Amino acid sequence: MVISSICAKLLKSSYQLVNNNVLAIAAVAVAASVLRAVSIDDLLHHLHAMRPVHVLTVVMLTAALAKLMLMRRSKDVYLVEYGCFRPRPWFRAPLATCREHVHLMPFLVDKDDVAWGMRLLERSGLGEETCVPYAYHYLPPDSSLAASREEAELVIFSSVDDVFARSGVKPAEIGVVIVNCSILTPTPAFTDMIVRRYEMRSDVRSLNLSGMGCSARLISVGLAKNILQVAPPGTHVLVVSTEILSSQYYVGTERAMLLPNCLVRMGAAAMILSNSPERARFRLGYVVRTIAAAHDAGYRCIFQEEDGEGITGIRLSEDLVSIASKTLKQNIITFGPLVLPFSEKLLVALSLLKQRGNRSSRVYRPDFHTAFEHFCIHAGGRAVIEEVQHGHGLSDLDVEASRMTLHRFGNTSSSSVLYELAYIKAKGQMRKGDRVWMISFGAGFEANSVSWECVKPAADADGPWAGCIDGYPLTT
Repeated sequence: MVISSICAKLLKSSYQLVNNNVLAIAAVAVAASVLRAVSIDDLLHHLHAMRPVHVLTVVMLTAALAKLMLMRRSKDVYLVEYGCFRPRPWFRAPLATCREHVHLMPFLVDKDDVAWGMRLLERSGLGEETCVPYAYHYLPPDSSLAASREEAELVIFSSVDDVFARSGVKPAEIGVVIVNCSILTPTPAFTDMIVRRYEMRSDVRSLNLSGMGCSARLISVGLAKNILQVAPPGTHVLVVSTEILSSQYYVGTERAMLLPNCLVRMGAAAMILSNSPERARFRLGYVVRTIAAAHDAGYRCIFQEEDGEGITGIRLSEDLVSIASKTLKQNIITFGPLVLPFSEKLLVALSLLKQRGNRSSRVYRPDFHTAFEHFCIHAGGRAVIEEVQHGHGLSDLDVEASRMTLHRFGNTSSSSVLYELAYIKAKGQMRKGDRVWMISFGAGFEANSVSWECVKPAADADGPWAGCIDGYPLTT
């Protein structure tokens, strides 16, 4: 049994090696056959017989073609550094505190609703260390604009301070600021708040994204990539992702709108991107975005509206997991051919041809381990992580970073994938050349995939997991 398993692995490795280097093998074979047919003396004789003008023309045409190819090639974009907000212990919302608060909430009078909420929390995958802002610790919660601004300044400035300290980049070096926050959009915008705090240049460009939910981080990365590929060399982009909870606590009784109260926790993450490899940690690969808003089920999957009592909240559809699965499948149809090696693409093509002759045969599920060493799946909930895991043949080790992030920090919306990347770093698992697949979902409905390649691993394991990483992984 063991021997057959080893033989199967060796056979698959040999198959991948041959298929992924088929062009190089063909080129070597052609060159060998040419050299065998034509002697070296004949080849030198032909070269000496050529007129100098012909040689010069060939050299100039080759140089022009090489320059044209370099000009058409898009500029590489790099992740210089990232930083995450690390909440202090006094923000904790353990299960006992949540249970007490739920019983004291004046709008939750139905015992069945209370019991349902507690069962949801117990099965959610969230641990005892997840945190909520000051506003949630009040009874009733403080949803004022002042409380929202206080939370925003805390989480945003903490993450930006962290990324500046880690990267060595100065605020004056930032050419573009991008902030994404789905619900709260104050005036002046969050980008202006950052520019003012760090006294950035007067010509800094700023973009403030809203309404895109948990997928906004990777959307912001795609936007930064487009800017950096046409920007002057050495340009730096600061990207900040957060969700301000103080402004969105739902005080009604509809269960579909109570879900965000139970699952979403405070957090923020900042990253600095550049089109210069100097000080870079990762090289950005492909960015693929899929939108299902043309269909009613996808459009209303995550929907902000008023309930029957006129109370505003965010309604999560009961079809959320299935819609996420279908949208991700469409996303992978575009993303997969860009990142998978030739050997995997060939197996998929052969299985599709086989299915044409036999409808009952299954299409080959590509092995994404051939393209990536690490996976960062948005920690939206236990069901979402499990759906992606089972749908793509990932192991428990592959989704460990996502599960542990959900347990320690909860669903921190668009910033969660960077907490997961920090987990991999803190565990000492990131190596030079390792590839990372980030997956996120969000309102719209949207699925996003981004690939990274590690250029230089971090020298330290500090970050949001400092002081607790030795206690993970846990059995959840």
